[in-house]
Amino acid sequence: MSIKIAIDAMGGDHGIKVTVPASLEALSKFPDLSIVLVGNQPLIEKALASHQYDESRLSVEHAEQIVEMDDLPSKALRNKRKSSMRIALNLVKEGVAQAAVSAGNTGALMAVSKFVLKTLPGIDRPAICTQMPTMKGHVHVLDLGANVGADGQSLAQFGVMGSVLANAVDNNAKPRVALLNIGEEEIKGHQRIKDANELLKNSSINYVGYVEGDEIYQGDVDVVSCDGFDGNVALKSSEGVAKMISFYLKDAFNKNLLTKLAGLVAYPVLKAFKEKVDPRRYNGASLLGLRKIVIKSHGGADAFSFYHAIAEARLEVIKNVPELIASEVKTILDSHSDDQPLEKQE
Repeated sequence: MSIKIAIDAMGGDHGIKVTVPASLEALSKFPDLSIVLVGNQPLIEKALASHQYDESRLSVEHAEQIVEMDDLPSKALRNKRKSSMRIALNLVKEGVAQAAVSAGNTGALMAVSKFVLKTLPGIDRPAICTQMPTMKGHVHVLDLGANVGADGQSLAQFGVMGSVLANAVDNNAKPRVALLNIGEEEIKGHQRIKDANELLKNSSINYVGYVEGDEIYQGDVDVVSCDGFDGNVALKSSEGVAKMISFYLKDAFNKNLLTKLAGLVAYPVLKAFKEKVDPRRYNGASLLGLRKIVIKSHGGADAFSFYHAIAEARLEVIKNVPELIASEVKTILDSHSDDQPLEKQE
């Protein structure tokens, strides 16, 4: 299977300095992969000049504009039709590429992706989904910021989409899906969470009920559905806690000669811990609910991190994630009762 991915080479805090080496690394790791780098052609070719690569698997598509990190989504949508982000998404729409990856402005990427690629039938809102480490592996969490104030039907759709993703990329036949709430009791939480709870209880997915914030990391569920505000806070908080723990560990082992010696002895354990919780390894958030595959990289990603976003895009292409989501949603809609729709009725 041949896979082609369009890269928004100019997006993010670092642009070409990150996207070019990450793309070359992906080409070296995946023989079935080819890449289109979209952006300022002279700058990209200058960055490529010092590297050796298979020219038959890497091409450059010129783009005159860049979506800045502080651009309003409306500005990116209306005034930057020749941007690297927009052209990369157009390549996916036209079938030239099977997926797009960008580290650019999240709001702009979601708005332009939804406009260019459209949502799947039965999906009201796309959601941002990524993996987070747990005590037993990882968990897929969505939404992470695209939808603030999502209603019950959207939260239920997030659960369905997350279940399909976990099934596909983790080879998990029955992913355990939960709703993030302030308690496990059914009387707790916003009404929209209670509405989603009722919808998911009557769906065909493996829904296990509510989880609280601390339970995200215990590894007892595979998918957590939540409002974009709550999910973004959970994600950023976990990244902050990981950095804080690393800081205090370094500080403790650098206090004196004895602690430095202890640090040398513990180095293999510390290294394994760092790799396990390193957010760079979990970079690459899926914009689920679109008709095609779009992966959002962290804006401040380095080359190692952006490579993982490309790898996620490749895996989702292999697994046909949008098609699987469309099929699952249709099955649920066809079997669901009219009084409890997972799709909003006109």
